[in-house]
Order: sequence, then structure tokens, then C-alpha cells
Amino acid sequence: MLGKGFVLGIVATLAVAALVGYVGINQGLLIPANADAAPGKFETWIAKRSLHAEIAREAPKGDNPVPATEVNFVEGIKLYGYHCAACHGVADGKPSTIAIGLYQHAPQLSADGVEDDPDGVTYWKIAHGIRLTGMPSYGKSLSERQMWTIALFLKHMDALPPVAEKAWKTLKNPVALAPESAIPRDARK
Repeated sequence: MLGKGFVLGIVATLAVAALVGYVGINQGLLIPANADAAPGKFETWIAKRSLHAEIAREAPKGDNPVPATEVNFVEGIKLYGYHCAACHGVADGKPSTIAIGLYQHAPQLSADGVEDDPDGVTYWKIAHGIRLTGMPSYGKSLSERQMWTIALFLKHMDALPPVAEKAWKTLKNPVALAPESAIPRDARK
């Protein structure tokens, strides 16, 4: 049996750790809130583990219900251009001024594509967004078919039929592009 002093020592240590954590969070010392500060390793680990676990549990399984037709690809490109391109870029891979200011940095999907993700994972990210990033939830503003159509385009964005490929290559970013000097070195092509 453990001694009374040992148990009290553990309880006191846990109480002090909780108090330090509480004060550190309330004083803004432990977890930065500004968008231009890099998150700590522990914060990043927690966020990634939680995100991957939730997606594995909740993302739809199986095939995309929207057929892979040229018409649907073009519709997906239009929806992407209207709802996603400001943050995730267009075919030229150049980030917008919005994308440069986001932290976490939004992946530029022409370079950092999601073609290898299951359609259901991409659909889930579109529908639910990702907490503590700039990725909003479109579940209340787009229909299920629209979200699946964007997911369809993103799944096939590297191997589109000719008409859809032309629509993708000519899609313009709806916001100003960042000047080359503002693009972080690791985000340049």
C-alpha cells in the first residue's frame, strides 16, 4: 500500500500543474492565439491526432455518389473557383493574399493535391471544416451534391478530360495574388 505522504505528493503535484496550466492559458502564455505564430509541437500533435481519428470515424465510406463525367468535373471546378480558390489556389499554384495570411497555411491544391485521399475524407473536410484552421464548414451553405461534386473534381484534378482540364487551367483566382516577395520560401514553386 502506498504511503499517505506519497499520495498527497502526487495530488499536490497534479494540483500545481493544473494551476500553472490554468494561469498560463489565462495569461496567453501557453497557447498563442495570433494567426502568425507557429503552434507548439504538443498542440500540433493533439490537433492532428484528433482530426485523423474523427475523420476515420465519421467520413463517408464507399464511392462518390456523383458520377465522374466531364459535366460534373466542370461543375466541380466552378464550385471550387467560387468557394475554395481564394484560399487553396488555382492551377497556376500561386497563393492569394488571403492564403498567405492564413495560419495554418491553406494547402495550394494544385501543388499539394488531395487526389490520393478517399472521396469521403475530402467530402468530410468540405462539409465540416477543420477547427482552429481557416477551413470553414460548408455543410450549411452547400448542398450534399455540391460538396460531393467538389470532392469529385479534387480527386481527379490531376487527370481531367480535355474540356474540364481547360476549365481548370483557365480558372482565375477570385482575389489578388500575393506578390512573390510575400510568399514564404517553402510555399514557392
